[in-house]
Amino acid sequence: MWVMWEQDPEPLLASAGLLPLATLAKTNSPQTLLERVALQVSMIEEIAIKQSISACTQLLAGLVFEPEQIHQLFRRQEMRESVIYQEILREGIEQGIEQGRQEALNLLLRQLNRRFGTISIELQTQIQALSFAQLQNLGEALFDFSNEADLATWLNQLGC
Repeated sequence: MWVMWEQDPEPLLASAGLLPLATLAKTNSPQTLLERVALQVSMIEEIAIKQSISACTQLLAGLVFEPEQIHQLFRRQEMRESVIYQEILREGIEQGIEQGRQEALNLLLRQLNRRFGTISIELQTQIQALSFAQLQNLGEALFDFSNEADLATWLNQLGC
C-alpha cells in the first residue's frame, strides 16, 4: 500500500502539480520542507496556476502544520481567491444564515406561545415558512399584537 506520509518528498518537489502533496511527505525537518514547497510555489510564473497550486498546498499543509506556519510562508489572498475556498465560504455563510433563521424562529415561537398560550399548528406552520427578514419583522410586530387573531391578520397580510 502506498502511503503519502511515508514517501520521499524529492520526486514531489520536482513537479509544480505535485507540490501540494509534498507537504504531506516524510521528512526529518517539516518546517524546511514547507519552506522549500513555498519557495517553489512562489517561482511559478503563470498567476492562475500559482494561485491554484498555492491554495491546494495550503489546504493540504493544514493537515500537518499549524496555521501560523502556513501563513508565514504563503499569502492568504491566494487561498481566498481559490474557487474551492470561495465555495466553502459560501456554504458556511449559507449555513450560518440558516442557523440564525432557525434560532430566530425558535425564539419567536417561544415568545408567541408565552404571550398567547400555545398557538395553533396552522399559524406555527405559516411562521415556519417565513424568510429570515420576515421573522425579524414579526419579532418587531409581536409587540403590537393583542391576541392570536392579530398574529393571524399580520400573517395574512404577508400572503401566508
